[in-house]
Amino acid sequence: MLAKSNSSATPAPSQEEISSLTSTAFTAKTSQASLDASYGICNVLINSVGFRGLQSYGVLAASKKAAADKKDGLKREGSMLVLGALFERFPPAQPISEALFLLQDGGVLAPVLDALADKGSVVRESAQYALDVLYSNLKPESKVNALLPALMAYLGKTTGKWQGTVGAYKLMGKMADDGKMGMGSKEEELHKEIIRDTMGRKLAALIPIVEGGMHDLKSEVAKQATKTMTSLTTLLSNDDVAPRIPLLIDTMKNPSTETLQKAIHALSQTTFVAIVTSPVLALLTPLLERSLNTPTTSQEVLRQTVVVVENLTKLVHDPVEAQTFLPKLKPGVQGVRDRASLPEVRELATRAIDVIIKAMGDDDSNIADGQITPTTTEDVVRVLDKEVRLRGGITEAPGDAQIWSVAKVYVSEMVRDNVNMRQMGRIRQGITPYLQQLVKDNQAEMVADAVHQHFVQEDHGKFGQPIKERSDEVEIVNADFSLAYGGMLLLSHTNLRLLKGHRYGLCGRNGAGKSTLMRSIANEKLEGFPTQDELRTCFVEHNQGEDADLSILEYVSKDPKLSSQSRERISQVLSEVGFTAGPEGRQSHMVGSLSGGWKMKLALARAMLLRADVLLLDEPTNHLDVANVKWLQEYLRSHTEITSLIVSHDPGFLDEVCTDIYHYEQKKLVCYPGNLSAFVKVKPEGKSYYTLSASQVQFKFPPPGILAGVKSNTRAIIRMSNCSYAYPGSSKPSLQDVSCQLTLSSRVAIIGANGAGKSTLIKLLTGETIPQTGKVDKHPNLRIGYIKQHALEHVEMHMEKTPNQYLQWRYANGDDREVLMKQTRVLTAEDQAQMEKPVDLGDGKGPRKLEALIGRQKWKKSFQYEAKWLNMLPKFNSQISRETLLELGFDKLVQEFDDHEASREGLGFRELQPKIISKHFEDVGLDPEIANHNEISGLSGGQKVKVVLAGAMWNNPHLLVLDEPTNFLDRDSLGGLAVAIRDYRGGVVMISHNEEFVGALCPEQWHVADGRLTHKSSLGVSLDRFEDSRPGSNAISAATSLAASAANSASVSAATSEVDEGELKFKANKKKKKTKKQLKDQEVRRRLRHIEWLNSPKGTPHPEDSDAED
Repeated sequence: MLAKSNSSATPAPSQEEISSLTSTAFTAKTSQASLDASYGICNVLINSVGFRGLQSYGVLAASKKAAADKKDGLKREGSMLVLGALFERFPPAQPISEALFLLQDGGVLAPVLDALADKGSVVRESAQYALDVLYSNLKPESKVNALLPALMAYLGKTTGKWQGTVGAYKLMGKMADDGKMGMGSKEEELHKEIIRDTMGRKLAALIPIVEGGMHDLKSEVAKQATKTMTSLTTLLSNDDVAPRIPLLIDTMKNPSTETLQKAIHALSQTTFVAIVTSPVLALLTPLLERSLNTPTTSQEVLRQTVVVVENLTKLVHDPVEAQTFLPKLKPGVQGVRDRASLPEVRELATRAIDVIIKAMGDDDSNIADGQITPTTTEDVVRVLDKEVRLRGGITEAPGDAQIWSVAKVYVSEMVRDNVNMRQMGRIRQGITPYLQQLVKDNQAEMVADAVHQHFVQEDHGKFGQPIKERSDEVEIVNADFSLAYGGMLLLSHTNLRLLKGHRYGLCGRNGAGKSTLMRSIANEKLEGFPTQDELRTCFVEHNQGEDADLSILEYVSKDPKLSSQSRERISQVLSEVGFTAGPEGRQSHMVGSLSGGWKMKLALARAMLLRADVLLLDEPTNHLDVANVKWLQEYLRSHTEITSLIVSHDPGFLDEVCTDIYHYEQKKLVCYPGNLSAFVKVKPEGKSYYTLSASQVQFKFPPPGILAGVKSNTRAIIRMSNCSYAYPGSSKPSLQDVSCQLTLSSRVAIIGANGAGKSTLIKLLTGETIPQTGKVDKHPNLRIGYIKQHALEHVEMHMEKTPNQYLQWRYANGDDREVLMKQTRVLTAEDQAQMEKPVDLGDGKGPRKLEALIGRQKWKKSFQYEAKWLNMLPKFNSQISRETLLELGFDKLVQEFDDHEASREGLGFRELQPKIISKHFEDVGLDPEIANHNEISGLSGGQKVKVVLAGAMWNNPHLLVLDEPTNFLDRDSLGGLAVAIRDYRGGVVMISHNEEFVGALCPEQWHVADGRLTHKSSLGVSLDRFEDSRPGSNAISAATSLAASAANSASVSAATSEVDEGELKFKANKKKKKTKKQLKDQEVRRRLRHIEWLNSPKGTPHPEDSDAED
């Protein structure tokens, strides 16, 4: 006798009743009648014997047989409707039926997929209905562990119909697409995460199946397989590989030596940063294996392949994943090590083998100490079997033993996925519904509880017990939210929890969304975060809007949010942070005269007056000198009632202040107790916070080019002599009697307290401002790349442009438009009046008005300029010496022409084409996709700095001037910038309070205090702060050479700055007449250079032909 379902309340139907309903479903004249009969079968079985009746009454067997009846279309349609109804009603009511439909004895999915090829449209529509309802009724775990294996089995057959194959690929692609991260509800995003993770682990088996379909002779199959492969690659969640995916898919679709070489080359140019997981290995391993094992692979491609294997392997943190994929690559790399013809390739392969062995554990393939072993299906089966037996075992109805043998593996696979993803709350719902009809005495919930308890305890053993909070801790924020900016998802269903008095460091790469998160909280736009009425929150950021003409006390008193505060209270708080009171005190100074550091202190004073519960500090140490950073640390530590959320790229500050670290990981916020040092112990990849490395973000600066008459790197190219400057309204000069000079090898750090005059010194050097006494001389052709203290000022008028468009605007006319906007270039009323004065050169032609300078050439030890006279033909133009023009008061006209000539030299080989500009942005660490398509207004602070840096470097400057360059850059970008400056062949002068950055680069320091400049030179640079500075390495030898040159320059600068105050002179090269043989040899050299240029990559500048050849 057939056993009734545990939850059934109706007696079991007879065979005749079921057969009658089945026959009606197969022979009904209308689709609705057939569907009604199908629903009848479902209702009768669910309310009586349940899933067992599907086999005992032969419903599934009859449906399979009817689906294969080639002569009767009604039967084929009816069979699809019966299966569709079963798929619709049974899984929600009795999930154990999923094992019958998809796993036991091959399941019934294949006939449904085959029916997609039926010649009858109603049959095809019914089959599609069946597939749709089946898919919609499966949980994420069921889709991956039941439906996906059934699809793989179907695609593995050679007898399937091509329409069915297309349908299977579509379902597979739909499943991958459903795993894409989005902005759905928390439950929806959890389902997507489960699909992403579990399906990603199966990519190794999926990719060969789909790749085979891409080569199918049927174009429809090949096209759909390609779409499915594209969908599968979205499971990678790896930003390093993502840009290369179209090329990798093209390589799979069109396998050839050429496409493989392109793919390997692209991968070798990729800087791998993110952790490499099994989905990435599954995609790349077949391509790398093919490259290693193809006999015709060139030595260069083998070298690139071995480098890619090594770089990937270094980032494989899971030995189990390493042992799954790396054994496939190891023989190929060993073959390269043993047989490669080039010693360099053999050496690289040897190194890669060592890395592979280390990644897989020890030589016996054991898991390395400290590594967490993932739970396997067998582990879960043992626990599940044990718990079921302890509670009386399964029911003894016919067929139950067979279904249990399949179901326990299926259930265990779902539990395994939840355990490995640490989704312990889903374990019960993966067991109870499936065992409800199989175990005796309704013990399913007890079994589920026991299994859940077992794996929770196991999880605590692996990852430690959850940290118990102290009883006196007060939770002030517990917000679940998602965060997006424009079309970019920054955080997906993450949690932010803040405890009173804790100081949280917010760490992540530039562009991760740190400042966006802060601004969303400040603007009360973050879902779940308390409002200002509930929790006083104050955002302290680096750009404060202010009225420059107000005194500091008036400015703060004018703030509407501080209207309730008395003037005495405001003055008292300002005094606490260093703004002294009284008529002569700093409170009476104008806001516009404040340096960046004092502006930050002013913002902190405002937060104190608001009595903030939560301080949002965005780069608080930017512009602060050492003493003020120390003051800020003490302030934050002493105010234990204030909770702080801090974004900073200063590792020392985070170490001193933070009690916890929030880290951006896979679009989630993960909290780590302790300061930055404690965080790095748990997450070793965070060590980049302590070293300067270009391994993750690489900057490449263009060579500066030649300066006429400058043959030594220690020759002065710009000099200040006895310069003084005072801001309007200030009684005391900011700088007084300052003299200094710079060379092509200078590496100078300008050090001083906030407000000492460092930025003023820089502005005088670059021509931003004009000294009131003294003079600034520079080489006429000198090009200066300048980044201001408030770097975003460069682009704040171009927020609606993309970075690419901004660069095109800036250099559209052959000149740097930002140079033309400097005070030293703008014609004042006096300059205009001078232009109107007639000039008599004493050449007998009388007084004339100068219209413009249109040419320049060498003359003696200086230059002479071709002058165009107003209302006179060009044939009357005159050649006037530089000295004469300066004496006549045409300084700015001469300077403007010199700038134009300098720009022309620097831009001579630059083309303002989007492709070339994109490559330039890539060289300074900005993604070309962002540079071409994202408006500047939507970029993060660090990305905007990269835009400004790219703009400054476009015309190949000889001197790079950086005012607080470290303020907005994350650690990776900071490391890339430091290495680029170290290797740069031009001069560099910078203001920075980052001692680590300065100490690694600058052997010369200029100390500014009380308006005076003091030189300190020949300081040792700390090359050990660079990650690549290993003894004997090429990098350190080159760096040592550059450091020696810079130190030599510093000595020369210190020795000459106080004595040599004459005008800079640059002797012109004398042209010697060449012999016929010399002229012939010169022509041969030029022709060879031209041929070499023709064979170079597109966009390579044409080499300059000069008489001064090496």
